[in-house]
Amino acid sequence: MPRLPMIAAFALLAPPALASSFPVTVHSCNREVTFAAAPQRAVSNDVNLTEMMFALGLSGNMAGYTGVSEWVKLDERLRAGAGELASLSPDYPTKEVLLGADADFYFAGWNYGMRVGGEITPDSLAAFGIAVYELTESCIHIMEKPKASMDDVYNDLLNLGRIFGVEERAVALVEGYQADLAAYTAGLPALAAAPGVFVYDSGEDKPFTAGRFAIPTALIEAAGGTNIMDDASSSWLEIGWEPVIERPPMSW
Repeated sequence: MPRLPMIAAFALLAPPALASSFPVTVHSCNREVTFAAAPQRAVSNDVNLTEMMFALGLSGNMAGYTGVSEWVKLDERLRAGAGELASLSPDYPTKEVLLGADADFYFAGWNYGMRVGGEITPDSLAAFGIAVYELTESCIHIMEKPKASMDDVYNDLLNLGRIFGVEERAVALVEGYQADLAAYTAGLPALAAAPGVFVYDSGEDKPFTAGRFAIPTALIEAAGGTNIMDDASSSWLEIGWEPVIERPPMSW
């Protein structure tokens, strides 16, 4: 059998024209956000968003991070370069937490630090001069978008590069990730069928897992597998054990 085709999302992206100066405008879900200058007091929420900031070397532009609890650790290699950057809250931040940090930028997502109809939204923070960039993966909660792909991650890194005036650094980082992924997939063995994988995050009576709009689905496909919950039209969701039993995965 020929090797399973790699989905189109993993094709190398043509690097965008580098921004030479501010202002810059980026798409954030269904909005356009313009920055007159690079944020200096940024706050990120959750592990993966915070690690994106660290990977881009942006800790010097940050006031701190939120949503990183004791049981989920930041990558030590990335955390080492962040100095004494503070954890402002182990949970979703309140408006008071962000104002107390004198934040001028919040990198978060829907169900990644913000909730539809909640206290913290792009509109509510705009009144206090805090700009928001939304994690692309999370846009499914407020608009239609394609199935999750690695392009979602690359898009966020490139947009952060433009927002903070480090676009060349972001392009180099993305190109490195793309090259690593291409080298990895080139070495995958030929498979008669993609192995089914179940993503277990947490939960006992009802497991919390990733659907078709969550990045783990793209990661599984990059490794030659398929998410057995790919037909769940959501990102992260709670399900029963019955669907897992009905379609037993080859890997957890």
